[in-house]
Amino acid sequence: MPGRPPPKKRRQRRSWMWRYRRFLFLIGLLGFTAFAGVLFVLSRVPLPDAVPEAQTTFLYSADGSRLATLTGTENRISVELTSVPRVVVQAVLATEDRKFYEHSGLDPLGLVRATVNDVRGGKLQGGSTITQQYVKNTYVGRERTVWRKLKEAVLAVKLERELTKDELLERYLNTVYFGRGAYGVQAAAQAYFGKDVNEVGLREAAYLAGLIRAPESADVNKDAETATNRRNRTLRQMVETRAITAADAAEVERQDLAGYVVQKRNMAPRVVASEAGTEYVVDYIRRILVRDYGEQVVLGGGLRVKTTIDVGAQRAAYNAVYGVLNRVTDPSGALVAIDDEGRVRALIGGKNFNDSKVNLAMGADGGGRGRQPGSTFKPFLLAEMVKEGYSLESAFPGPAEIVLPKADNGKDWSVHNYDDTSFGSNVNMIEATRNSINTVYAQAVSEIGPTKLMEVAKDLGVTAPLRPVSSLVLGTVEVAPIDIASAYSTLARRGERIAPQFIDSIETADGKVLFRATTYRSRVLSREQADAVNTALVQVVERGTGINARVKGAAPNTLIGKTGTTQDYGDAWFVGASTKLTAAVWMGYPEGNSRTLANFRGGRAVTGGSVPADIWRRFMSAVTQGEDLTPFPTVTKFSGKLLGNSRTNFRPSAGSGTTATTGKARTTATTVRRSTTTTSPYPSVSPTTAAPPGPTTTTPGQSEAGLIGPD
Repeated sequence: MPGRPPPKKRRQRRSWMWRYRRFLFLIGLLGFTAFAGVLFVLSRVPLPDAVPEAQTTFLYSADGSRLATLTGTENRISVELTSVPRVVVQAVLATEDRKFYEHSGLDPLGLVRATVNDVRGGKLQGGSTITQQYVKNTYVGRERTVWRKLKEAVLAVKLERELTKDELLERYLNTVYFGRGAYGVQAAAQAYFGKDVNEVGLREAAYLAGLIRAPESADVNKDAETATNRRNRTLRQMVETRAITAADAAEVERQDLAGYVVQKRNMAPRVVASEAGTEYVVDYIRRILVRDYGEQVVLGGGLRVKTTIDVGAQRAAYNAVYGVLNRVTDPSGALVAIDDEGRVRALIGGKNFNDSKVNLAMGADGGGRGRQPGSTFKPFLLAEMVKEGYSLESAFPGPAEIVLPKADNGKDWSVHNYDDTSFGSNVNMIEATRNSINTVYAQAVSEIGPTKLMEVAKDLGVTAPLRPVSSLVLGTVEVAPIDIASAYSTLARRGERIAPQFIDSIETADGKVLFRATTYRSRVLSREQADAVNTALVQVVERGTGINARVKGAAPNTLIGKTGTTQDYGDAWFVGASTKLTAAVWMGYPEGNSRTLANFRGGRAVTGGSVPADIWRRFMSAVTQGEDLTPFPTVTKFSGKLLGNSRTNFRPSAGSGTTATTGKARTTATTVRRSTTTTSPYPSVSPTTAAPPGPTTTTPGQSEAGLIGPD
């Protein structure tokens, strides 16, 4: 319109970002500089030491076979990448990091996506590459912060520069958690399939890979549907990466997971043993290891412990003890076997570790208490006699009962023979040992003195506390079967003591030797002195109270032994040896004197020469089968001082083997004894092992119960 001013142009409004563009630029510049600075600082920080990962400790038998595993709450067994089947690697890469062999440790798009999501307060997301996952598991932990993610990214790049891809993948596969307390593919294969990882196929590999992102919820025992879906998704991803064909995937998808995934086992700190009766010896070795190395190292240090246990001997020992004591109402039994190098080859501490964890073979060291050894203590007095130069042909009267004035700590000491049997007026120490005559031994210990008996018993291998009382010779102190076995093994080695050994060597998972057993030997008796004692103990087995321990086919003089029965039949023992192996057998009720062996299975009382001797024979028959046993050197003539006032010639049994002469015989006298027909030494025991039957011949000195004397 004429004369009308032109319209004013509308001024375009600027956005707030435009208005504050300089300020925002400054903030962005500072933020970028700070971020770059942080990355620079982190890049200059040296790679921290990896946190040591717990590993399972293994115990091996003497032949190298696996005996047991010791684990804590984590079960971890490291393996080399070459031991992992290719299909397992393919399954993990398909699900976790398809470009693992192409990237340099980071997935940039994935990292930005996770970081932005975290800043916006969304559900926190983890690093997507295998390298980042390994860094999280090993170096930076699982703290949910942006700082942790930045540090994780930097360390992932640094690791990629220091390690090869295969090294990184091996470490990842040994540290990733699969659930059920299993860390690493080897532990996972055992936890879910009961097999080693090198036995895993496609179906197992797909299941394991599906566990990594959700190990608890994807366990088939908890959620079969989720577990199946994750396995099948892994299979589809493997098809996409061309690791398998669609037909391979379809075949596995048709299989029910419950058909090849085992039930979950309790993963609390525990001992898992593989052989009958091994739990007791494994538990004892575990406590030795914890004492010396600490629980953390033992249950998570990945130790490789070679024990001295012989699996065959261990099995034979368990069958011998609990093949005989096979009824619910039967008493308990224990057995310890030690070879000529001091190595414990077998140990039976009880019938069922789950029912009772008290190790009856170890006494107080096994969580219980010792047991009275009875007459198995008598040979220790013989050892002291020969050390002091006394002849074992020294003779004493053998009445049914004797009272020794002031012999019991100043009181009169009344001693009876078993079944109140009299053995005449002149019985030497060898015959007193053969027939286990209490009254003769009571007189002998009164002459020698209980203090010296106590000292020689300790020298031979008894570690239990002892008191110097006269009744010690009759076994009134409490000792463990391991102690008695150790002392008799000293005799079997002709007077040379070696402390019992349970562990041969200890190594770390990477082969570093922490311990290797060294045999320390000490001479307690001269060979000639030990030969004299062993000569008496040969007589026990060949024609005395221990005749039921004779091994079928064993040559004369190849076995020594001694029976033991305590007052009121509280405990029964047989301890014996060949030149290569010593074994102690104990039988009784763990609760002690409140229950006795006086009415075993409704029949006769159990003595050391009956059930324990039979158990010992069964064990020795099994472990010496096919061997030619070496005879013990036999002394036929004894010199030395007289203990007491008379001497009676020793008359060796027929068929003596190697002879060792220590002097000249003197006078001869006849010992009075009774002779009866032998019957079954105990009632209603059905053989359950392949051990040959015991001797059935009638022998002078045997009673109807299979013995004379208290045993």
